[in-house]
Amino acid sequence: MDDKVNISELKEKIKKFCEDRDWDQYHGAKEISIGIITEASEILEHFRFKSESEIEEMFKSNDKRDQISEEMADTMYFLLRLAQRYEIDLSEALDRKMQKNEGRYPIERSKGSNKKYTEL
Repeated sequence: MDDKVNISELKEKIKKFCEDRDWDQYHGAKEISIGIITEASEILEHFRFKSESEIEEMFKSNDKRDQISEEMADTMYFLLRLAQRYEIDLSEALDRKMQKNEGRYPIERSKGSNKKYTEL
């Protein structure tokens, strides 16, 4: 489904959901940002103190995978809600950020060696 839905559609879906419930009054930038960090920390809870092999096993479990994906969806909801409320074009923002990152982390200095990465 990721390849069939665009960000604008998701933002509109969230807008309607929230407006139908009169939630704009509760969804200022601060409250939405608190939601983003709270939900993101709930993703982290699944992985904290786990080895890479334990994490790989978690993703093989449908139940655990569903739990993680729900927290990811909650985080995405708040991120999209913030963008929707304050008219942020996430695709444009991501493109700008990726261009900055290309300059900050050139392939020849970033790929392969941890030493090269720490020299940046």
